[in-house]
Amino acid sequence: MHAVRGIDLEIPAGEFTVLVGQSGCGKSTLLRTIAGLEDIESGTIAIAGEVVNDLPPRERDIAMVFQNYALYPYMTVYDNIAFGLRARKTPQAEIETKVQAAAKMLAIDHLVERYPRQLSGGQLQRVAIGRAIVRNARLYLFDEPLSNLDAQLRDEMRGEIKRLHQELGKTMVYVTHDQIEAMTMADRIVLMRDGRIEQQGAPLDLYERPATKYVAGFLGSPPMNFIPAQIVADSGGLAVRLADATLLPLPAPRSDRYAVQRDRTVTLGVRPEHIGRARDGESRAGLARCTASIDLVQPTGSRTYGTFKLGGLAVIAELQAHDVPKVHERIDLSIDMSRAVLIDPQTEAVL
Repeated sequence: MHAVRGIDLEIPAGEFTVLVGQSGCGKSTLLRTIAGLEDIESGTIAIAGEVVNDLPPRERDIAMVFQNYALYPYMTVYDNIAFGLRARKTPQAEIETKVQAAAKMLAIDHLVERYPRQLSGGQLQRVAIGRAIVRNARLYLFDEPLSNLDAQLRDEMRGEIKRLHQELGKTMVYVTHDQIEAMTMADRIVLMRDGRIEQQGAPLDLYERPATKYVAGFLGSPPMNFIPAQIVADSGGLAVRLADATLLPLPAPRSDRYAVQRDRTVTLGVRPEHIGRARDGESRAGLARCTASIDLVQPTGSRTYGTFKLGGLAVIAELQAHDVPKVHERIDLSIDMSRAVLIDPQTEAVL
C-alpha cells in the first residue's frame, strides 16, 4: 500500500503551490517526503537542481511550518524565532536583525519577550512562521498551518501568508484540505486523490475547466450540482434531457462539440452561480429556462441560496442577496448552459 504513487511534479522557483485534497489523499505525505521526514522507495526529489534523496532534513535547506506550531514552551517568542539561527551558529548581530525584521513583518514585534502560553492561536502561528522565514531557506513548506484557528482568524492569516510570499518571493508549498484556502492563496493548485495528482493548474483553470467530476465537485462552495441526463436532438441542435423530461438546450458551440455524443447518457454539472432567477426580456445565448418550486432558502448576507428539484434531484441556485423567495414559491430560473459541463458517468471524465 503506497501513500503516494506516480507523482510527477515540478514547482517553478518563486511559486506558491498548494497541495489540496481530502484527508488521506497523500498531500501531507508528499510534503514530508520533500522535507526528508519520510523516505521514498523510488523516484527522485530535487531542490534547485540538487538531488536530495539521500540528504537528511537539516541539509536540504528547507524551512517548515507545522499544524501544531511546534514551539518551545520554555522559550520566549524571540528565542523561538532565533532558535534555528543559533543552531547554525549565526552571528548574534545578524540574529538580532533577522528576528526583529521578521517580528515586525508579522506584527508581533511587541510580543518578543512573551512565552507561548501567553499568546493567542493566531500569534502562535505568526511565531512559527517567523521562525521559518528568518532562515532565508530556498524552500518553505506549510503543513495545514491554519487548521487549528477559528474561521475569522484563518481568513486573516491567509492574507498574511499570501502577503508574506509576495514580499519574500520565495518558493512555497502549502498543504490544506480547505478548497477556499487553495483557491485564494495559490499560484497553482495541485489537487490530489488517492495518492495521485488528479489535476493541477491555476486556480481558475481548475474551477472553470475541471478535467473530472471529482475536481468539479471538490472546488466550489456550495459544490457543483450533478444531474443525470441524456444528450438528445432538439430543434436542429442538441439538448440535455433530465429524468423529469426537462429539456435544457445546449448553445451552438456546445451543440457542435457534443454532436457525436447524441443519445449518450451523461452527468450534467452546473455550478450554483450559473443558476439564477430569470429576468423578463433576458435572452442571452446559452440560457435555458425552467420553473421550479423553492424547497429551502439559505440567506448568507452577500447572497441567497435556493434549493429546488430538477431532474428529480435537489439542486442549489445562487440568487441575489435581497431576492429571497418564500419556501414553496414557484419561480422562473435561468441556467447558463454555456458554463455547464457534461461528464461521462462511467469514467467521470469531463467530455
